[in-house]
Amino acid sequence: MSNIAERVREIRKIWGGFQSARVLLTANNYRVFDYLIKPQSAKNISSKLKADLRAAEILLDALTGMGLLKKHTGRYKNSSLTAQFLVAGRPYYQGDIIKHADTLWQNWSGLDHVLKTGEPYHKAHNHEAFIFGMHNLAVLKAENIIDRVGLKGVKTALDLGGGPGTYAMEMAKRGVKVTLFDRPETVKIAKKVINNPSLILSLNKGRTGGVKFIQGDFIHDDIGKGYDLIFISQILHSMSETDNISVLKKCKKALNADGRIVIQEFNISNDRTQPQPSALFSINMLVNTEGGRCYSSDELKHWLGKIGFKKIKKQIVEDCVIVSANDF
Repeated sequence: MSNIAERVREIRKIWGGFQSARVLLTANNYRVFDYLIKPQSAKNISSKLKADLRAAEILLDALTGMGLLKKHTGRYKNSSLTAQFLVAGRPYYQGDIIKHADTLWQNWSGLDHVLKTGEPYHKAHNHEAFIFGMHNLAVLKAENIIDRVGLKGVKTALDLGGGPGTYAMEMAKRGVKVTLFDRPETVKIAKKVINNPSLILSLNKGRTGGVKFIQGDFIHDDIGKGYDLIFISQILHSMSETDNISVLKKCKKALNADGRIVIQEFNISNDRTQPQPSALFSINMLVNTEGGRCYSSDELKHWLGKIGFKKIKKQIVEDCVIVSANDF
């Protein structure tokens, strides 16, 4: 019986995961961690949050049980983890991506509908939280990724669908003239990121510096030409195979003769089941897009070969794969 109970606990751990996630999402929505830099009573916190005292106390106790807060003599304060990553303004702040996850929560609740119809359930979207959230994630690894990409001989680069501009900034810091292409509403946010001296990796010039912008839809609009490097980071998973091949063809035409394309995507096995976070991210694309999912490195390499690239290679970096292609 003990073995059976243990196996049931494995299942319970999966279905019960929503509880801790929901507690964190709600705490982040109320910016609880911003108020707990110094110890506070539940009464003080409930007043600052304009929340019910009983509800606030139960939430704070749950956060303490999760290891996100510390409690001593009836007062709460941040753990070292939340103090570093969940207080607004800290260099590696992760609150924006958590806010984006709260939007995803609403959309994921329509998974039953998606399974039946095959249609996305993209009912909620906070674009600013999404783009700032992409910065929260990219800032953790931009330096390492651009090291792996390599910029030797690169004078001009296109960051296609560059979002918050985190990678564009990292390339610009190294002397590359970077063009960031994205939709107008995204470019507006990217300029905020680049011009904000409090954000790590900022060019700290109070202006867009070595990054210029093109606004548009890269599926339908001109993306420019004459690039030594086109960097496509975490974009292809949001589109269908047909659209991806079309975009890659456009990119190939936009390169200089000795230019190259570099793609960064989540790494996933050829049978699309491992690692688990990538398989689950495909569900995210199922829920939120018309034709997206995670693509294996072999699929990416096949597309690049199909459109005429001669030299294609890949490297695994943490949870991602980097695939590069050129003709020289």
